[in-house]
Amino acid sequence: MMELTVILLVSYLIGAIPSGVVLTRLSGATDVRKAGSGNIGATNVYRVAGKRLGILTLLADMLKGVVPLLAVQWLYSSEPKVLAWVAVALFVGHCYPVYLMFKGGKGVATALGIYLVLSPASVGIALLVFAFVLWRWRYVSLASICAAAVIPALVYGFERSLPIFIATLVIAAGVIYRHRGNISRLLDGSESRFKG
Repeated sequence: MMELTVILLVSYLIGAIPSGVVLTRLSGATDVRKAGSGNIGATNVYRVAGKRLGILTLLADMLKGVVPLLAVQWLYSSEPKVLAWVAVALFVGHCYPVYLMFKGGKGVATALGIYLVLSPASVGIALLVFAFVLWRWRYVSLASICAAAVIPALVYGFERSLPIFIATLVIAAGVIYRHRGNISRLLDGSESRFKG
């Protein structure tokens, strides 16, 4: 039990690493929290600091989901309950990082990394949903919300694991909740479209 507690704490602290803030500071770019939407995620980094840093932020945030989960699988346990708890700890870390006074990102890229480990097949279909919505309406936020909404059912269908499904449901709900400001802007027509 003590080992698992330590693993969850370390997972939270890894998830809490603010990739977008670190990368923009190292590059000498504007503090991403004080520009654009103020979000520390890849989309705002892309808008504020350019494509290269946006892509690097996306990859770094994804790796925060992939690497710790794979490490736990290989070194500690591949039991679904353990992986589910670690997945949630990573996601919570990203959204509520202790390093930034608990003001983090929306969790999309970290969730993607998590799902790549837990259910790669589900990610493939969810990415198709994301790509279609982005192509059709040009809103990253709407595409993220739609992908988050469909992935719990996909994960359950492919994995048939209740702990993994519950973790996926919690993470998907968290992603949608973190987009509540975007939802308001989508409804009143003031949300920014993606210009890629």
